[in-house]
Amino acid sequence: MNNASTKLMDEDLSTCVDDGLRCYRTCLDTDVKRGLAEEANRVAAKHIRLILTCAEMCRTAAHLMLLRSPHHRQLCEECAAICSECARECERVGGMDECAEACRFCADSCQAMAI
Repeated sequence: MNNASTKLMDEDLSTCVDDGLRCYRTCLDTDVKRGLAEEANRVAAKHIRLILTCAEMCRTAAHLMLLRSPHHRQLCEECAAICSECARECERVGGMDECAEACRFCADSCQAMAI
């Protein structure tokens, strides 16, 4: 791998880490706001579980990338899938545009890192 390829890969990795941590923060913030605003019911609980799963997966994927772990590719693939699902659910529920957007950015970045 030449210097240009290594630099591009480092930039992609850095972008993915940033997108992952942004998604982590946004999902946690959204979950706290949503949990306080809604009465607990089965649908809300399922959605909250998905948001928390997404947040944790984003944080973990970012951490593995920062460690330069060779396992980050597999985790990024799963992170992309979870973020995509979370984005769809946030749009379906409504009023969660910021979370949906953060999830989509992270899904795209993680999918690129998984290849």
